[in-house]
Amino acid sequence: MQYLIDFLENKQIEKTKIFSQLKCSNEEALILRYLVDRHVKGDAESMVFQVLTELFSSENYEYVKHLPLVKNLLDLGWIAQSNFAQAKIGELSNLELVNASVSLSMAFVKLLEEGTLEAPPPKLAPYNDNLEYLKDQFQRIELYQKISTLRYNYAKKSLNIDRLSKRLAKLEERIMERIKLTTHPLPVETLFKEYALDTKEQVIFLALLKEEYSGELESLREMNTLINLISENEYDKIKYRALIEESSTLIDKEIIDYDELLTSFGGVTRSFFINEEFLHKIMHPHKTKKPEKIKLDTLVEEQEIFELMKPKTKLEDVVLHPKTRELLDTILKQMDKNVAKLLTEWGVTDKRKGIDAKLIFYGPPGTGKTMTALSFSKTLKRSVLSFDCSKILSMYVGESEKNVRKIFDSYKELAKKTKTEPILLLNEADQFLSARTTSGGSGSDKMHNQMQNIFLEQIESFEGILIATTNLLETIDVAFSRRFDYKIEFAKPNYKQRLVLWQNMLPQNADYEENFSIESLAKAELTGGQIKVIIKNTALNVAVKALPIFTNNDFNAAITREKKGAFGEDKTVGFVS
Repeated sequence: MQYLIDFLENKQIEKTKIFSQLKCSNEEALILRYLVDRHVKGDAESMVFQVLTELFSSENYEYVKHLPLVKNLLDLGWIAQSNFAQAKIGELSNLELVNASVSLSMAFVKLLEEGTLEAPPPKLAPYNDNLEYLKDQFQRIELYQKISTLRYNYAKKSLNIDRLSKRLAKLEERIMERIKLTTHPLPVETLFKEYALDTKEQVIFLALLKEEYSGELESLREMNTLINLISENEYDKIKYRALIEESSTLIDKEIIDYDELLTSFGGVTRSFFINEEFLHKIMHPHKTKKPEKIKLDTLVEEQEIFELMKPKTKLEDVVLHPKTRELLDTILKQMDKNVAKLLTEWGVTDKRKGIDAKLIFYGPPGTGKTMTALSFSKTLKRSVLSFDCSKILSMYVGESEKNVRKIFDSYKELAKKTKTEPILLLNEADQFLSARTTSGGSGSDKMHNQMQNIFLEQIESFEGILIATTNLLETIDVAFSRRFDYKIEFAKPNYKQRLVLWQNMLPQNADYEENFSIESLAKAELTGGQIKVIIKNTALNVAVKALPIFTNNDFNAAITREKKGAFGEDKTVGFVS
């Protein structure tokens, strides 16, 4: 009991044997001494109000000024709450502590008895099995969590992070030594080596794996929580976001994935998880691997109807009219899994996985219909099966009707085999959607009407998300119009939007003449597709100059040619911000 007696009797609190390990101020140590004195006299709990008024003056509410000392001792873990058991320390205000009861923590009692919290390290030995290895790794993640909580959740920075950091360093060193001694393969370590994951990526993976094993409230899955776990400062938080973005190894190699969830405030947050294939290898290393799901791209390569398109941009990257963006955002919110669940519970729909939607994107060429469709799909994390409707009539006469059915039958077959729900994109669907001939007409008219009737029937029964693009809404048959849930206009961009398009599309690393004016270029009424073509053609002309500098005259010449139709339309439409 030498440490206990020394802590109680030494008049200079800072000279006591355990003071250096407390990492607290003299006043905070005096509060601990008071609580120790009460503890050994049989009072395990003490009211904060009583402690502060006896140690500090109660006149003029002087004791209130010392409430932060109690809060800091709670943060350090030397004392524990008694009547705020369900509250998180970081969420308590100082005034809430006035009427709280506190007691010495188990850690502090151990420190008083033994003079240290450092347990002698057990003898180094190889890992006997995967669970023994994971136990150490999960303990490691718990230390990362504690350090992160101290670093980011509280205003005070002078907390006992050093002690935890030393424990973490020793544990990590011990894990490495035990891995070296282990001769049989450890699934997690095998994965780390195969994909050359660095320490930060490993911590992210282990944190998500800990969640899978614990089955708790998914506290580690949220993006900012994962970033905070591996970051020491604000710069790190910005830097390490790249580790769980689209181009990162973890996401690109499909080791982990995420769901985008709506928050109660209307925003979107990401919840990460380990993909099933990798999870199965780790949690069941000795079980036979389940048959791999057939990949969509493999099946698409074997047929000639669809093109599998892989979007590179999300919806927020596309320059859109505010009303168009608002409508698309509304549709995205309706696609949320929780919405589908509620609709199923209410009996509105019997499809729990998601919401069906049939959309028409209409507007002049180059206004971003196709790119928006692709970006919309990427935001929903869906693949896109695209069919060019202009090809249907080029097929043999009498076969067109059969081929219309084949589009939808093939889509269903691909979705079923791959157990996915790709978005069906029908590009240039004008001829499918146009008004049908009411008179007898020629044989070709009858064939066209029959083809449209079949198309109408297939649209009616379609399950999933379908997007059709067209240049002319006014020619759409009324019957088709009723079958689509939303008809979304893509108007030519206004001056403000054109200005953004020019700013974002112009080469960033090129040289421009003095007084180069983007504002003057934006005055020309062009679509995003036209601006893209103009920039490409201008760049080709400038690149062959002796002095390759972009001028307004270069662009103005290209704009004039584009307006006069001196060169054909570029098939690539859409634009990003």
